[in-house]
Amino acid sequence: MNSQLACFPYSVGHGSEGVCLLVHMGHHRILLDCGLENIAALAQAEEPPMDVILCSHAHSDHGRGLRQLHQVFPQIPIYASEVTTQLLPLNWLNSEEDLGITENFCTALPWRSPIEILSGLVIELFPAGHLPGAALISLTYNPPEPEQSLQLADLSQSLRPYTLFYTGDFFLSHTRLGSGLDLQAVRGLQPDALIIEGSYGTARYPHRRQQENRLIEQISRSLLQGKSILLPMPILGVGQEILMLLRSHHQFTGRRVDIWVDRFVAAGCDAYLEILPQLPVPIQNFARHQPLFWDDRVLPRVRRLTTDFPLNADPCILLVDRRSDWSKYYADNPEAWVVFVPDAADSADSKEFPPKLEVVDYLLAQHSDQQGTTQLIHNLRPQHIVFVHGSANNLTDLACLEELQSRYQLHCPKSGTFVELPVGEAFVQDNTISLQPNYEGELNELGTLVTITLPEAIAADPRWQKFADTGLIEARWQGEELVLKGLSPRELMQQNPSRTLASIPCCSNCVYERNQRCTNPQSPLHRFKVPPDGYCPAFAFNTDSV
Repeated sequence: MNSQLACFPYSVGHGSEGVCLLVHMGHHRILLDCGLENIAALAQAEEPPMDVILCSHAHSDHGRGLRQLHQVFPQIPIYASEVTTQLLPLNWLNSEEDLGITENFCTALPWRSPIEILSGLVIELFPAGHLPGAALISLTYNPPEPEQSLQLADLSQSLRPYTLFYTGDFFLSHTRLGSGLDLQAVRGLQPDALIIEGSYGTARYPHRRQQENRLIEQISRSLLQGKSILLPMPILGVGQEILMLLRSHHQFTGRRVDIWVDRFVAAGCDAYLEILPQLPVPIQNFARHQPLFWDDRVLPRVRRLTTDFPLNADPCILLVDRRSDWSKYYADNPEAWVVFVPDAADSADSKEFPPKLEVVDYLLAQHSDQQGTTQLIHNLRPQHIVFVHGSANNLTDLACLEELQSRYQLHCPKSGTFVELPVGEAFVQDNTISLQPNYEGELNELGTLVTITLPEAIAADPRWQKFADTGLIEARWQGEELVLKGLSPRELMQQNPSRTLASIPCCSNCVYERNQRCTNPQSPLHRFKVPPDGYCPAFAFNTDSV
């Protein structure tokens, strides 16, 4: 059994877990990320279990344990990209006093420059998209000269370099504040092993710009109804993306609305200003003409949230740290607020909401979907693929794709399971991957009705309860395949607002609505396409619709 290349996952990143992987390359032990909240499994050893630590990017599920780990093993070097070393300290902001934290214990590495960090171990970083500073990590191990007594067959094997590629989190699409992963830079590298995230599994999503336009429409609709928007989010990443989207999207340019940012998300914004020279050129050009975030002059205004925030002010947009108690903002008057929560595929958070509070799901993807994931895999062409960072179902769905099963050796390890990655040996698929069953059903066409009958066994899957929650499904064509999706109660309210709006002042009940357009010259929506639940001060009930 070849032990030159192996992986031991302390945590594979299921659900809200962080990612922490120990890789063995020859006699070196490399820790990839430390997103553990509790590092006891690493710290209890008398000797350090690793020789070097590498951090892919600054999100908490990849770096929150690094500070504590450094305190336990200060002699172990920690490497990351330059921007990541600047953003990492934001993971340890817990109070007002911590907002000035500047501790930095990581060594910065340049992009696309092979550097020997241990004897025979060479690292190279490639920009990964997803977050400023996020890196794809390429590791190459060059074995030492073999002993003279080795057989010729063993000699050629012992001299062979071993290469491993680790994606951390990656995104192929460009975002408002970052460039997507450049596939051309990594095409044809053919690593022996690829450790890749599978956050979205086999899901497929619309183009990034479509997602942004949809989010803008959702926010605009709620504001027109006279409601304020509450957006809970992490300190780094999507918060700054949404702020930049609101600042630069044509539907919000010059719009009279205030955007408030709490102190923790604001700390992330300030950190972005510090790394401005590392952001894309269009963003640097934007910042030359007007402030990137904080602006009292240009509409919409972006301001820091203070303790005396006027809860009864005009409709506004509020960005808050998702770890905080943000229910206090809508507690006194939930009907005046709309809470925007990420699509379930993009968030492991769950929270109970009061019945009078409107909750809207939105999608602003931060990771690559199935198409992006398989595209990166086929461009790299590894021998082994290890799927981590995603729900167990999502990772298994990826490992069951026929286009991957037939070309690569696939692994979906659980936390605490040692994975051997034998290089150059016969193709043997990992038999620990439990294939998802296929369910055979019947299709019947009865006049104007089509029924699909599936066996009862499908309901044994834990995902069935969510799929069948309302008893309603949505069907769409995806190429030659028909895709079925269960509709949640929240989606049902969003997609069919007219069912609940019969007595509410809104565009669907307005006398001036014609073919989804406003015909009232006195309305700010005049001649515009309007949503069914839209609203403006010039509303007048259409008695025929009541």
